[in-house]
Amino acid sequence: MKFTEEHEWLEIEGDLLVVGITEHASTQLGDVVFVELPDVGREVEKGEEIVVIESVKAASDISAPVDGEIVEVNEEIVDNPSLVNEDPLGKAWFFKIKVEDTSVIDGFMDEGAYKDYAG
Repeated sequence: MKFTEEHEWLEIEGDLLVVGITEHASTQLGDVVFVELPDVGREVEKGEEIVVIESVKAASDISAPVDGEIVEVNEEIVDNPSLVNEDPLGKAWFFKIKVEDTSVIDGFMDEGAYKDYAG
């Protein structure tokens, strides 16, 4: 598992990257009450805002960590947004993105570096 400075986690699954938010991010957001996910088939560019999360505290966006195509989204968190708080590193993944080369994940932080970064 790798981590971004935007508090997203990334995990390789075949030729896909599974993307979610970290426990740190879900704690900072507070109770999540709404999640809007990108459309399957959408081509995205790194840095493009593609997910909207609303909590009792604030609204936030998740950006695409890499260029690629959204091939699957987690409808379970749309129906039950509280999963983002309950299991951010497991059941509450947000989307799967097909990338040209999964080695792009090598440029992101490992768990130790992320823990140092997040404080």
